[in-house]
Amino acid sequence: MLRRSTIRMILYTELLLLDSIAILLGFYIAACSRDGNWLSLAGVNVGIFLLPITLGTALASGTYSLSCLRYPVSGVKSIFSAFFFSVFIVLLGSYLLTAELPLSRLQLGEGVLLALSLVTICRLGFRWHVRALTRGTLLDELVIVDGVALEVASGAVALDARIINLTPNPRDPQMLHRLGTTVVGFDRVVVACTEEHRAVWALLLKGMNIKGEILVPQFNALGAIGVDSYEGKDTLVVSQGPLNMPNRAKKRALDLLITVPALVALAPLMIMVAILIKLESPGPVFFAQDRVGRGNRLFKILKFRSMRVALCDANGNVSASRDDDRITKVGRIIRKTSIDELPQLLNVLRGDMSVVGPRPHALGSRAANHLFWEIDERYWHRHTLKPGMTGLAQIRGFRGATDRRVDLTNRLQADMEYIDGWDIWRDVTILFKTLRVIVHSNAF
Repeated sequence: MLRRSTIRMILYTELLLLDSIAILLGFYIAACSRDGNWLSLAGVNVGIFLLPITLGTALASGTYSLSCLRYPVSGVKSIFSAFFFSVFIVLLGSYLLTAELPLSRLQLGEGVLLALSLVTICRLGFRWHVRALTRGTLLDELVIVDGVALEVASGAVALDARIINLTPNPRDPQMLHRLGTTVVGFDRVVVACTEEHRAVWALLLKGMNIKGEILVPQFNALGAIGVDSYEGKDTLVVSQGPLNMPNRAKKRALDLLITVPALVALAPLMIMVAILIKLESPGPVFFAQDRVGRGNRLFKILKFRSMRVALCDANGNVSASRDDDRITKVGRIIRKTSIDELPQLLNVLRGDMSVVGPRPHALGSRAANHLFWEIDERYWHRHTLKPGMTGLAQIRGFRGATDRRVDLTNRLQADMEYIDGWDIWRDVTILFKTLRVIVHSNAF
């Protein structure tokens, strides 16, 4: 059985094709009915000019989203806006380039009206297809029941937190990893729990990169960002993934656009570094370590090994210092120049990381002799996005050892600022600014 997320992607594709056919057909009919030549492709040619701009604008503005499936009228308004923008651009381009369109003004006007009419009819009729395919449920829902009785809707997946060992504890990274793994693939997670556990479940859901809700009989102070309902009972929305589908696609496209050419270009350098590491000290070329990734799930980060194998710190309990005797001669050079981070391009390629994002930390990382999450519980919220090779904190100089509490809070504040204000052009800006801090006084 297909997941509802897959069904939604099929529906988005069908809707995009339907809009394209409606626009092309509208201009084709307008051109042919005036000329009396039903073999003419003049109208289709104009439609082909308009389509890339219309669909590009629609995709960028989130027209093909959950909202357009739920609310067809709202979807019609969104595609209208994108279509009118494309018509304006084509007319402006033909005027500036003094180029003649293959249609008269009257044919163009008729084509616009016909295209809009066909789009409207198709979109409003499409809702019956959506209902038939989804049976009224568009989301993959998970209900976590923790110590209360609850009747779960037939379309949802229900799990008993105690049976699967999900006792809410923000100081247990392994439990957070299990929770993050459990919610993967679900669009909505509803937690039904006792009153004393609501605050901690709300805290954990905020770092899960999903729409997380707490089932409550009445409102309370959980930092809710919205209100919803489940089976007629109120829920407080306490978390929402920071990026919608179009923005996730943009960010992934940027990752691949940078990573693939970078791996090809840097391959000779990486091979040379690997040889030098093997010549200086026995052991593997790469150092793999558990780090906290998106949704608080653990993954293996890759680096060039810069320390002697016998002295490597698997859990990251001890941060590297300026005169750290664990670091090899080659290791000191590649750490100073950030070359040791290059294998993380492989992490980006396989989807564990992004080029830009909050830097991933080892489980044993400490500041002022306290684990990171003991200093500020918002620490878990920074994992709603994939971790990055570089980030806002790094270009501001917040890197190196964390000897004081402020060393962590500065990074955390920058990470939360990045997540809350994410923009694809900000990623590009951070990448350019990273070039200036590759060699840094705090890199050792």
